Amino acid sequence: MLKKSELLEIIAGKNRGLLATASDKQAILSAIAQLEDYNPTTRPVEAGELLNGDWRLLYTTSRALLNLDGFPLVKLGSIYQSIRVKESKIYNIAELYGLPYLEGIVSVAATFEATSERRVQVKFERSIFGLSRLIGYESPVKFINEIESGKKFAAVDFGFDSREQQGWLDVTYLDKDLRIGRGNEGSVFVLTKE
Repeated sequence: MLKKSELLEIIAGKNRGLLATASDKQAILSAIAQLEDYNPTTRPVEAGELLNGDWRLLYTTSRALLNLDGFPLVKLGSIYQSIRVKESKIYNIAELYGLPYLEGIVSVAATFEATSERRVQVKFERSIFGLSRLIGYESPVKFINEIESGKKFAAVDFGFDSREQQGWLDVTYLDKDLRIGRGNEGSVFVLTKE
């Protein structure tokens, strides 16, 4: 069995997938599939105590996320996903950095509903993106608390028609500090609990 530590070693230095070559991607996907075969949590969506919390993205094949690195003068920083099981909420936050005072964030808030023991249906509700200093962004936790309190930000802040903006995510591996998911667009996500 491929150990979790071996997967983490393979994805180390790949900058969440930005630096992965075609052969790297093939090796990483193979390692992910082997680890998924030994998922210690047979019903991950029902394991609220494991799912709940703040997660940092280690690796993805999601073009939507990795393409954030393609903006002029901006580089992709850390990407977080915070899951609030009791509220059925998910918050995705991508930090962007570059020239001084141009640091920013792109964030999406969504609700989720379990449709099986490993799949959740996700409905996107709100997106916020703008300059960190104008938003007052300091950390994912503080920012999420401000979103939950209903704060409006000095940023592009808009709601989605949730009938149009939805998808699903399968949780294919879950333990106390590692989560692997596969999305409806074919993307893979590997995250570590903060």
